[in-house]
Amino acid sequence: MQNLTNILIVAGEASGDLHAANLVREIKNINPKINFSGLGGEKLKREGVNLYYDIVKLAVVGLFEVLKNYSKFKKIFDGLLGQVDLNKPDLAILVDYPGFNLKLAKELKRRNIPVVYYISPQVWAWGRDRIKIIKDCVERMIVFFKFEEELYLKEGIAVSFFGHPLLDLVKPDSKLGLKQAQYTIALLPGSREKEVKNILPIMLATSDLLYKQIPDIKFLILRSPTVKEEIFNNLLSKHKLPAQILSDMTYPGLSVSDFAMVASGTATLETAILTVPMVIIYKVSILTWAYLRTVIKVPFIGIVNIIAKERLVPEFIQFDARPEKIASYIKDTLTNPKELDRIKKLLSGLNSRLGEKQASQKAARQIVELLKAREN
Repeated sequence: MQNLTNILIVAGEASGDLHAANLVREIKNINPKINFSGLGGEKLKREGVNLYYDIVKLAVVGLFEVLKNYSKFKKIFDGLLGQVDLNKPDLAILVDYPGFNLKLAKELKRRNIPVVYYISPQVWAWGRDRIKIIKDCVERMIVFFKFEEELYLKEGIAVSFFGHPLLDLVKPDSKLGLKQAQYTIALLPGSREKEVKNILPIMLATSDLLYKQIPDIKFLILRSPTVKEEIFNNLLSKHKLPAQILSDMTYPGLSVSDFAMVASGTATLETAILTVPMVIIYKVSILTWAYLRTVIKVPFIGIVNIIAKERLVPEFIQFDARPEKIASYIKDTLTNPKELDRIKKLLSGLNSRLGEKQASQKAARQIVELLKAREN
């Protein structure tokens, strides 16, 4: 590839931004002449991607929350297509974010721009009709789970599974140097503002109950940099807890914790890789929940449980996300060393189902090979 190659990349949420940034870095290691532009967040920007818009800052959760921001998304979408038409990319990498990216894939197909889809939409949980769009518009799926590869192969869709990139990223880090307590519990309330506002109050109310029963306990609130710190401070100020907010320190925080309360999402997998026992907590608006109840086709929402095909860790979802119930389970588990050890062993066994390491590097090689094949 002697000429400068242009790749469009679109990642709409914090976890997608993380994995997309690592993929960009690996592609540039293979061919530094490749130029990237598109939509994403701070991590993609740090890798030298020319961002037309920081769409990660706009991350919302729930169908009706998306509809409320429809005009913003449409303006960004139309603006992106304008950029594509001005400077046609040689290839597009669309990262998760299916509501936006599958619509974009259709437009790119019309423009004869090949699409690699990185991180599969959760078609196995809901939205099976999306498989047809993927089959029609996506040249190659690169998935993070073996069961996703099997699903796409059955549909006759070109797919690759190299393992989960978190195996390279998630490493124990116990250098925080915090004052010791008998028990330390991590709170991971999500990476979107609405999530945090819905879920952190439940976690803090649960922490209040635990503190009353176990005085020698402390709480680490692990803040994603995509959510303003003042939101965390305001919510925490309503409680008298031995709690500390740690910003962008997920792995150090989890590494020194005995247990975790985790919002459903990528953080559950990060927690599992570090073999920290956990509960999964999730709550959305009533309207969004009513809609999700009609479309979700899997018995669990936590990816840890979905991979295992059984309930490795409990899920306290929507109306079941009651502090009294959550605190009772955590106290019983936290004070039972045999049960804690059993859960850690189960989580350790889960890691073997995530494939091999260097997944981002292998995915990057395949994308560069796709580019070469199209030039020849």
